[in-house]
Amino acid sequence: MSDLIVGADGRARCRWVGTDAEYARYHDEEWGTPLHGDRPLFEKLSLEGFQAGLSWISILRRRPGFRTVFHDFDPEAIAAFGDEDVERLMLDDRIIRNRAKILATIGNARATLELTRGNPGALDEFMWSFRPTAPRARPATFGDLAAITPESTALSKALKARGYRFVGPTTMHALMQSSGMIDDHLAGCWRAV
Repeated sequence: MSDLIVGADGRARCRWVGTDAEYARYHDEEWGTPLHGDRPLFEKLSLEGFQAGLSWISILRRRPGFRTVFHDFDPEAIAAFGDEDVERLMLDDRIIRNRAKILATIGNARATLELTRGNPGALDEFMWSFRPTAPRARPATFGDLAAITPESTALSKALKARGYRFVGPTTMHALMQSSGMIDDHLAGCWRAV
């Protein structure tokens, strides 16, 4: 079986897209595209944390609900959440109702404020500093893709040292792929450059 799939539009895409239209849109417009800004990267960090142990499409389909209940991932607003907010979120079926992940998002918002207060762009600069600097060969197959890299391990360790949670090396590798810090579109994918 090929690691690429050709869509109805004739474009070859990474096979994980399957036939889901939202996955195809995400693959074509977001995945592997450089993402910058403290708030967008905080959102990505939060959603990747919620994804741990689940499929990304389950998060992607709930992203509008996540954005609503987490105030468009404004760290200042989330950092102010208290116990009543946690209980409210635990009852909200628009998101993944996992207490540990909700608490981690609140704690991560507070850690983000510590990093960025008086220094806008600090989260962006910090996270992008872990981008691989050595040229990498474009992966030809799914077998060529890593789940953990030295860079994702280093980013995970650095974030944990700053008080972040749900930021393990595999989760950080997925974040690096999705935010364009690394480009893992397979050779032959129309997005591969």
